[in-house]
Order: sequence, then structure tokens, then C-alpha cells
Amino acid sequence: MTDGALLVRAGRVEWVGADRDLPAGLGDVDELDAAGAAVLPGWVDCHTHAVWAGARREELVARVAGKPYAAGGINATVAATRAASDEALLALASERMRVMRHNGTTTVEVKSGYGLTPADECRLLDVARDAAALQGLRVTTTYLGAHVVPDSRHRDDYVREVIASLPAARHHGAEWCDVFCDEGAFTVDEARRVLVAAAAAGLGLRIHAEQIARTGAALLAAELGCASADHLDHVTDEDARALAVGGVVAVVVPVVSLYSRSQTWSHAQRLADAGCTLAIATDCNPGSAWCESMPYAVQLACLAMGLPVDVALRAATLGGAAALRRDDVGHLGVGARGDLIVLAADHEADLVAHLGADAVIRTVVHGCPIG
Repeated sequence: MTDGALLVRAGRVEWVGADRDLPAGLGDVDELDAAGAAVLPGWVDCHTHAVWAGARREELVARVAGKPYAAGGINATVAATRAASDEALLALASERMRVMRHNGTTTVEVKSGYGLTPADECRLLDVARDAAALQGLRVTTTYLGAHVVPDSRHRDDYVREVIASLPAARHHGAEWCDVFCDEGAFTVDEARRVLVAAAAAGLGLRIHAEQIARTGAALLAAELGCASADHLDHVTDEDARALAVGGVVAVVVPVVSLYSRSQTWSHAQRLADAGCTLAIATDCNPGSAWCESMPYAVQLACLAMGLPVDVALRAATLGGAAALRRDDVGHLGVGARGDLIVLAADHEADLVAHLGADAVIRTVVHGCPIG
């Protein structure tokens, strides 16, 4: 729509249409004039690990020199995160979310996963919620106790501990449970045990699947009716069809394909061809995707994965909302949350065409410009 307008009252979209048809007699309302710029729904970043301390720069330098990515580096971040104070973690996470908001993210999913004890994992859930509140973002939190098996822990004992801590995670606000089911992390059988218990505890289900190798995690996601399966670099046609039939949203994270140097791109089109609902996320994390920018993820989805611009934009908004099972964000229809972004361009395709520039000039959450 050109020359469009929308009206937000009490944080919800009340009317949308052509500017010339804007209802009369609105009274004293604040006006935001986009001055001809393109307006989109706020990004829904449905997969991040935004709460951590420490750095993994040595790992990155080694990877650039040819060493492959492996899940084991997560333990280094766990040690640094456990050692950080609550205040330090909050400051770090809040700054990352400020950058997310600057780049147009209005709804963000944040996983725990860098604590790997029940108390530390619950602390990260609390920090994620508090950091998002400081930056005015909508947040949903996910318990990822099953990220990797901690050093010196017996696998089966640790899986039992994760399962036993599910009620505590829910008490600390977790809406979802995730498992990193992959080579070097958790097996399909271990993931099934955790996710079945999570569903019984009232948590929604998500899964890291087929990132490093094909393990059968995507088929498990379809079997259990997970809301999303994320990564999917090594997904097969069979896997993709099962996800589509099972209504599992396929979350692709193109920044990881670049940052980890896996250079796997074709899975996005395979998933789309199978009829999967696609979502795009940053996977903001210290080891394989230190990136808070959804515009950059969209650019890679188009230029490296080959997704059409309209498909990528939908995946970064409505697709992310579907992955979080929300119908009130990711669009600007009547009744939606008043979350939107004003682009630094008069056409949405310029977001992909213009690299290395600030893509968003204004972020609006709940009808209020912020930042």
C-alpha cells in the first residue's frame, strides 16, 4: 500500500487503510509521519541466546584459519557466564537488546543455556526478562538446560537433572523448552526424554535440529509437534515434508551459516519447497552468530540463501510470530500489537539492496516510538 496510514490506540492497531480515508475526529493523538519511507511490522527474532558473558574470539580466529565449528565451545561461555555478577549480565544483555531494538526488533525470544545448573539457568531467564524490560522489547523466554553436557558431568545424570528442573524454569517465567539435539550435544533419545517431560510440565517445545549433522532431530520435532525446529542445515526432503505436515515452523539462521563457515544455504529453499512455514532469526550468541541485526539476517537470507525479498520479510515477521505461536505480532492488521519499524528507504527491497547501512530509522513498540 502506498500513502497508507494506521491508527494505534492502547497499544493495538485499531484501523489501517489509505491516508485519505483516515477517520475524522480522532481527537488529541500523537502523529508519526514516516515522510514517504517504507513501514513494516517490527521484526520477531524467534531464536537468540542473548544472555552471556565472556568472549570466544580465539575460537573464531581458529575457525577462520580452517578449524570447524563444534558445540564444545559452549562450555567456555558457561564458565564466564557463571562467574559474572547479575549486574554485569544484565548490563551486557541490555546493551545487546538495545542494538536489537535499534535494528527494528520488537519481539525477541531469549534462551538460557549458558548456566547448565538449575540455579544458573533460572538466573539467566530472570536476566533476559529484566533486560528486555529495560529496552521496551516484548520477550518470551526459553529454558535450554539441555544445551550441552557440562564438563565432568555424567550424561544420564545431567539429563535427569534437566528434567527435574523444568518446574523451576517455568516458575522463573520460561514459556518454552529447547534442546540442542546434534552431534556433540544431545542424542535424539535424550532430546525426546527432555521434551516429553517439558510438555508434561506445561512448556511449549522447540528444538535445535540438523545443524552440524543429520541426526533425526527434525523427524523428532514433527513427531512431538514442536512449535519450531531451528537451523536445519542438513535437513533432507523427507525431513522437510515431515516438518510441513506436522505444522512445525522451520527457523533458518543464515548468520550461523556464514559465521560458522559451514556455508550451507540450500536448506532454506528445500524447506520452502516442501511447504514449511519459514522463519528467520539472528541466533545471537557468542560462538556462532554474534549478531543483533535482523536486517543483516534478512539480507543473508536473500543474497546467500536465495529467498525472494517478500518471502524473507514475511519469514522475519509473521514467520517468527508463528514460531512463537503468536498471532498478535509480526503483522499490522486490526487487533495486532502496535509494533512497527520505519525503514531508511521508500521501498522495502532497499533493505536488502543497501548493505552496511542503518536499515531502520524508527522503532515503535506498543504504539510508542522508542530509542
